[in-house]
Amino acid sequence: MNAANAKMDPATASTTSKPFILDGGLATELEARGFQLQGDPLWSAKILYTHPKAIKDVHYRFLQCGSDVITTATYQATIEGFTKHLGLKPEEAEQLLMSGVQIAKETATDFTSSCKTADRKVPLVAGSVGPYGAFLHDGSEYTGVYESWMSVEELKDWHRPQVRCLVAAGADLIAMETIPSLKEAEALVELLREFPDAKAWLSFSCKDSLSISDGNKFSEAVEVASKSTQLVAVGVNCSPPALVKPLLDSAKSQKAASMSWVVYPNSGEGWDPSTGWKIEKRVPFTELSIEWKEQGALWIGGCCRIGPADIMELRSRLI
Repeated sequence: MNAANAKMDPATASTTSKPFILDGGLATELEARGFQLQGDPLWSAKILYTHPKAIKDVHYRFLQCGSDVITTATYQATIEGFTKHLGLKPEEAEQLLMSGVQIAKETATDFTSSCKTADRKVPLVAGSVGPYGAFLHDGSEYTGVYESWMSVEELKDWHRPQVRCLVAAGADLIAMETIPSLKEAEALVELLREFPDAKAWLSFSCKDSLSISDGNKFSEAVEVASKSTQLVAVGVNCSPPALVKPLLDSAKSQKAASMSWVVYPNSGEGWDPSTGWKIEKRVPFTELSIEWKEQGALWIGGCCRIGPADIMELRSRLI
């Protein structure tokens, strides 16, 4: 890779005209390679413990197919989860969580040293932070129902160890993703202030063209995000592609000018908590991505059921 292509600073991303291409569904690709993740309380995070090389291979495949940003396998990785389900000591759990960043950074370095394409950015590593509902493993990451019994301070306490580990391990930015509720968003925005040098994006799971999963307006969620000077982007992930355009339209006046949109929907197929994804006719999300770019999205990729081939097509359309 051309040495002139220095790593992009996430804080200055809004000044660029070319979008950052994100990766797709890490778990989807692991499942395609034979790993059984459905029903596992640690989901793809378990593979950090059992088959870390597989995580590296998937990261590398997404980079080969055009991703500028790879997201760590830490969405469902928590100290409590690792101690409970793997029998690790807390300090061992912390090291395993941090290994998600280390694996991604090693992969980015390997790719950079072998890539001969002059127009490629040096890859960024986004440390994934999933919602509290992901730990509960009951589908509540798509409802946010737990906000009724948890305070903002309790949610901050829950997320703090994971964020601390990801920052300490050297993630380029934190991906606070699939957040279903306004209260959890408030907690994460407040928590981020405890790590003043960290940058992040905040993306929501949404139930319709106006609302995040807990029923609050997406525009209210964007307003909460816009109070942060550390967020480089706010947006939508793991929601059907057809919802993205109306959601962004509904909140364009609430988004801070210094912030970009981040968009990485799923395939649009149905999901059942007990059986997983339903194989259905897929929405051509790469075609819709042109609209998202025109709306000001600078961080664009895919979530569940979006694979490396989809990211390759996405890059060809947007770059």
